[in-house]
Amino acid sequence: MKPIFTLSALSAAMLLGQTQLAVAAEEKVERIEVTGSHIKRTDMEGPSPIQSISAGDLAATGSTDLIGALQKLPVSGAGTFSTQGNSSDDTANGGSSVALRGLGASSTLVLINGRRVAVSPFAKDIETSFVDLNTIPVSSVKRIDILKDGASATYGSDAVAGVINIILRNDIDGFELSGKVSDTADGGGEEQNFTLLWGSSTDKGQHNFALDYFKRGDVFYGDRDYTATADQRFRGGNNSLSSSGFPGSVEVVRGMLTDEQWARLPVTGTADDGTPIRQTIFADVWGNDTCPEEMIIGDICRYDYAPHMTLIPSTERVSFSYNGVQELTDGVEGFAEFAAQHASTFIQGAGSPSFTELTMMGDNPNHPLASDPSHFLHGVDISMRRRTVDIGNRKKDVDSEYYRAVIGARGNFKDWDWEVAYSTIRSSAVEKGFDGFPNKRLAQEAIDMGLWNPFEPSTNTAEGLAYFETTTTRYGSSTMQSVDGTISGELFELGAGYVSAAFGFESRREKIEDNPDSQYLRGEIFGTEATQANGDRDNTAVFAEFSVPVLDTLELQLAVRHEDYSDFGTTTDPKVAFRWAPVDSLVVRGSWGTAFRAPSLVQLHLGRTDESPSVIDKERCRQTGAEADCEPTEYTAVVAGNKELQPETSENYNLGVVWQATDDFSIGVDYWNYDQDDLIKKIGAQKLVDCCGTDPNLVVRAPMQGSTLGRILRINDTFVNIGGRDTDGFDLNLAYALTTQSMGEFKFTYNLTYALNFEEQSFESDDAGNTSIVVEDLNGEHEHPQYRWTAGVDWANNDWLATLNANYIDSYNDLADSDGNKFKIDSWTTFDATVSYIGFKDLTLTLGAANLFNEEAPFVPSDAMGIDAKTHSTLGRQAYFKFDYKF
Repeated sequence: MKPIFTLSALSAAMLLGQTQLAVAAEEKVERIEVTGSHIKRTDMEGPSPIQSISAGDLAATGSTDLIGALQKLPVSGAGTFSTQGNSSDDTANGGSSVALRGLGASSTLVLINGRRVAVSPFAKDIETSFVDLNTIPVSSVKRIDILKDGASATYGSDAVAGVINIILRNDIDGFELSGKVSDTADGGGEEQNFTLLWGSSTDKGQHNFALDYFKRGDVFYGDRDYTATADQRFRGGNNSLSSSGFPGSVEVVRGMLTDEQWARLPVTGTADDGTPIRQTIFADVWGNDTCPEEMIIGDICRYDYAPHMTLIPSTERVSFSYNGVQELTDGVEGFAEFAAQHASTFIQGAGSPSFTELTMMGDNPNHPLASDPSHFLHGVDISMRRRTVDIGNRKKDVDSEYYRAVIGARGNFKDWDWEVAYSTIRSSAVEKGFDGFPNKRLAQEAIDMGLWNPFEPSTNTAEGLAYFETTTTRYGSSTMQSVDGTISGELFELGAGYVSAAFGFESRREKIEDNPDSQYLRGEIFGTEATQANGDRDNTAVFAEFSVPVLDTLELQLAVRHEDYSDFGTTTDPKVAFRWAPVDSLVVRGSWGTAFRAPSLVQLHLGRTDESPSVIDKERCRQTGAEADCEPTEYTAVVAGNKELQPETSENYNLGVVWQATDDFSIGVDYWNYDQDDLIKKIGAQKLVDCCGTDPNLVVRAPMQGSTLGRILRINDTFVNIGGRDTDGFDLNLAYALTTQSMGEFKFTYNLTYALNFEEQSFESDDAGNTSIVVEDLNGEHEHPQYRWTAGVDWANNDWLATLNANYIDSYNDLADSDGNKFKIDSWTTFDATVSYIGFKDLTLTLGAANLFNEEAPFVPSDAMGIDAKTHSTLGRQAYFKFDYKF
């Protein structure tokens, strides 16, 4: 069945000059390979649900990069991330990826022209391996096919939630020049994008080249009035000001004090067993440099890091690509793809925080109470919570290189089509911290020698600060080499037609390196996350697929794939699908299959990595009621890999119907269901504190004061196979075309993804501290809106074209606060619009705006800045002008 229309009005205009060429090409090719199958077909409509996005559809979103368009799709869910929110604490600065169905970016397989791509060398949030979509410029994309059911039987690991197959342009004949400039209504994020395309097409081959330049300015949290402070109480949110302030707080640890010194500390309450509870944190209010009064909250000197942090990093990318096919002999053609990119990204974070890493002896001349013998802290060895604002904000540059090459041949032998190819991909990055990074060992030496007085910053000299300020380097690379081959054709004839088959193999080697410099490895850099991971694996796969015409109206698809991994064993995954067309206007389709996701090399081989998450110590809060315990507070969390991990497994099925009601109207409905087991997860600092806050192996605390828990010192986290996940829902797709005599042509679309269920297993503990696995229903909860939809209209009349798209995200519940209450996060609707004029020969001019009405991201109290940057965008209205010229 053919869809009503496959190109938006805008894309039709952009490709107007190439229509005759495309028609000629279609006449030559009787069979094409469709995403989700290795068997060539004569039509695009197969047994599995596929959503195709044309180059014009991408342009209509107003996005200059792929993630800007893909994250608006209703099928994109929790785990999708763009470059926004990449602060200095992020571990994947400048990267972006999509998570279909909310099952995680690592469960969505990204292909280019049907082949795998190497993952980014730097994992997201330490744990998530992903293909960085920013390495693929929009100008090189012909269309994007999204396969919305499991596809491990066809493509192997990671195709759990589905597949995003990016098809590169192969239709350029001549030269095309385009440019786009944009700016935002609220400042920052300005963009420039210029592209030169050239190519040739003959009966013997096609050769396509692209040169692309992209630059975006940064946006700071301080550039948006609603994110300009981490104290969100003015909006009804949390006080998320950092507990590491400036000049900071004095903190004492029981093990550093004598009994007599401990007994002198102020008493703030009494434990259930009558034991006095001692105050252990004191804001610095002594001397000349004191903590501002408005920043003393709960006896802690706080710091507002929001104005100094990157919300969207600045980036500059230069990309080159080639995509070509050339006839070698009669019936045999060679093909090649090459892509290269250099990217530079700048990220800034607030001054580095310390959490008791630094100490000062009681006899140090710079001790804040050295001149007050009567004070209870006089002569007491102390630690501190403070930010090294003295040496400036943390600044990092990330320079990355990306290379991809594919060379192969395809042909026909006795009515069987064959194809073989070799691929090599390398993605590397160097992250340099060039300002604002302290070395812990040297900082301690500077304190001990009196070179640096952390409690009187105004007295410090440039020489003293330079003694412990350092630069950092982190190098990462991800490589993949693979050889693959397929052969497909017809086996024999049944009554309803020929049984077709495809057989193939793939041999792949992957390697990843993520190496911070020796200062990180020695634990000398505090307050900044860094990862270390080194690993490699070999994989060999064989697969088979059959298309069986059971009846004239019924097609059956059978597929199976067997994979052998060098680091955890073998797996075999089948898939069964059908396509039934009882009448010409109706198609019923369905699929069932199993899928798997191998543990990523990062999850297996990650070395010790320190995080600094904000956590509410809910149990201690219930005991003390102190503001310092009931508000988000940063703690050190130690994360490491686990070589005993087993792969995630899943079972999925899909059942749908597509009805071409009239020549102008079609409707499609698909029900989908995923059942995953052995999920690989980093449990998370907050979850560990909630479930296991009294387990000293997981949550290390200061000694108890009677029956009252001591303050958290460290949280130990790792990756585990834990429980499972069940989710199901349906997709609705509507399309309607209207042609009028005087007002032009209209094309209307509506796409909805509605989740009926999203259950996930996790840890929980009872009052006695016993832990168990329970099921949480996350549907409609934090980062999991129950449904999303987009609606659009394209209009064309003579020399004018226009598009208007609406994007809707449902409301959902925020995370529970310390009292167990959940805030309702508002739904969010934005509009994108374009107007184009094509009256000039070979020239198209476009004015457009993304988020036309500058709709502010909804308020999310649990987030430090009051926004959910993984679900909503803070860029605001982005107006742009674009031109496309062909010559």
